[in-house]
Amino acid sequence: MSRTAWLWVVVVLTTIALAATFLVTPRFPVPVPEAGPPATAFGWSGQLSLVAGDGVRGTRDGAGPQARFDDPWGIVVMEDGTRYVADAGDSNRIRRITRDGVVSTLAGGSEGFIDGTGAAAAFHTPSALARDAAGNLYVADTGNHAIRRITPDGVVTTVAGTGTPGFRDGPARQAQFNGPIGVAVDGGGRLYVADTYNDRIRLIDRDGSVTTLAGGDAPGFVDGSGQEARFDTPTAIVVDATGVAWIADLRNDAIRRLGRQGGVSTLPMQPDLPTQAGPRRPLSLALTHDGHLYVGELFTGRVMQVMRDGRWHALAGHIPGQRLSRTAGLAVDAAGQVHVTDAGSHRVHRIAALADGALPAPAIVGPSADDPLPQTAGRWPLAPQDGWHEVVGTLGEVRGDYSGESRHHLHGGLDIRGDVGATVLAIADGKVSSPSAAWNFNGLSEGLGLGALDYIHMRVGRTPRGNLLDPVRFQLLHDLSGDPSRIRVRRGTRFAAGDALGTVNRMAHVHLSIGPSGYERNAIALGFAGFTDAYPPRIDEVALFDTLDQPIDQRQEGRVLVPRDLQGVRIVVDAWDQVDRNLPRRRLGLHALGYQLLHDDGTPVAGFETPRMTLDFQRLPSDDAVQVAYAPGSGITVHGSAVTRFRYSVTNTVRDGQWAEGSWQVGALPPGDYTLRITARDYSGNEAQARRDLKLRLQ
Repeated sequence: MSRTAWLWVVVVLTTIALAATFLVTPRFPVPVPEAGPPATAFGWSGQLSLVAGDGVRGTRDGAGPQARFDDPWGIVVMEDGTRYVADAGDSNRIRRITRDGVVSTLAGGSEGFIDGTGAAAAFHTPSALARDAAGNLYVADTGNHAIRRITPDGVVTTVAGTGTPGFRDGPARQAQFNGPIGVAVDGGGRLYVADTYNDRIRLIDRDGSVTTLAGGDAPGFVDGSGQEARFDTPTAIVVDATGVAWIADLRNDAIRRLGRQGGVSTLPMQPDLPTQAGPRRPLSLALTHDGHLYVGELFTGRVMQVMRDGRWHALAGHIPGQRLSRTAGLAVDAAGQVHVTDAGSHRVHRIAALADGALPAPAIVGPSADDPLPQTAGRWPLAPQDGWHEVVGTLGEVRGDYSGESRHHLHGGLDIRGDVGATVLAIADGKVSSPSAAWNFNGLSEGLGLGALDYIHMRVGRTPRGNLLDPVRFQLLHDLSGDPSRIRVRRGTRFAAGDALGTVNRMAHVHLSIGPSGYERNAIALGFAGFTDAYPPRIDEVALFDTLDQPIDQRQEGRVLVPRDLQGVRIVVDAWDQVDRNLPRRRLGLHALGYQLLHDDGTPVAGFETPRMTLDFQRLPSDDAVQVAYAPGSGITVHGSAVTRFRYSVTNTVRDGQWAEGSWQVGALPPGDYTLRITARDYSGNEAQARRDLKLRLQ
């Protein structure tokens, strides 16, 4: 073969090799790690376990299970297994958790903006944490609009920020941020900042100068370079070994990539399971040693594994027994275990790999039942705060979707009637924790989260005419046409009891919800001035059905005939409640229901010495439970009707946030006459007396 021919062969083979390399190389290349831990496996199963926090809001050092956190957010893990946690809320401390789980305080102790050592320093709503190679910690001090440094000895200094919100590049002490929530350190010691409410990514160089890497003067969702790119409420940032920054772009439901040349792109997500949505409201990020991501979500409680090619997998927080509330901070240790702060539940957890084929065991999750309720002093969310108002909806009631499905979801709080345009008032002192505390602008379900309470069905921060009630605490954003688009309330904003939060919208009531997502509690427990309930619940009907939903209604001598060869019997109770001073047409749901079987002489059948209390709405389960708690025919089933029917399936179980279908196995009893007695109870402890018994004849 001639030399020219050989050259052509070399060219062709080289071209093919380059083309093959291009085709198989991922869009976002994985950094090549030095020899060390094995590559991160995709789709691994995790076991959640408690590291620290007893689930009660507060500040207490000590052994992990007895320690208390308020609003635990950012977390880092050191080489020796020590963890540091930024604890916001009323704590405003940086906490240390030793490898064996003992919790102590490294720095901070009051809300303020003070440099110093240990307890002499002060923070205001510390959020993300990062560390450098020397072991220094860096804090996104959200409420102080600053980035702070903490040495291993607890000496706190300010790196950049003036303490007031704004946007300004330049020397560190002159630069301004607006509620930064995310911070990261690259291999060269430079700081990357997710400047949350400026919707920008900022850089603090080693000489202290602050510049803007990407993002413009308004929120948006645009890929591009520098200020052409747009973010919407970025909350977390990590930097990989190649110098690429990854950003949790909260309100865009996106993971963004910021390259070393300033270009911003969006990680395309590949579908996983058709029944699961991809990452929603990404809040926190952690980076593996080989450049893959873990993502914590704001509302769902999930921790997601996200690969650089867009594959994703729900790792933890999404199954019964492991439900998290707000995955605010993530970190990965040298063994590949993931450490999680659950801000809404005041706990810190660890996720370790399960053996092949093993199933996750239930874990200690969620806020404790002993977590105190807000101190409301009996206040109502409407004026007069110390006077009676009509309650028009309670926890756990069945609700439809306005599209023909009358059993669509469970009502998640307490509804209090109010005139359209009336001012909604805070019922307790509170501090905003969520980076996106207001939602659904101009929608029927517009609301605001303040501490443990959500106030819904109002124009957040606005009068009926749309004017701001308080421009300092409520920021009105506009769209590209100049029209109002939404309200922003910064994380760390404080409100006092009696402060105006908004005005009642056309729903004509205020919906109060208490507790984090997945752990909502019954708001009647707050106690409201003048609220009393002396009326026992009313039972309209007790009915039996077989497992095919066919009625069992044949009677003999006044008794319902029940064949003992049925596979199972379902008991359905049509009942409702009324509270004092409400009109009878204002039907409310019940708090607890159950059933008991008696012999014909009134003595309990063995196993039924006490009622089997199957339904309990002290805590709200997920909406998946609505068709377990309620039988067909529940809800508002007639167009134009204002009357809700509550047809409870009392042979199913819905309590303590869990639910399961069930039936009464009549074949286990001998033939004869019996009485089925229903227990129907409201929150005040009143029990239905009339129409609670159904005479039966088993044959």
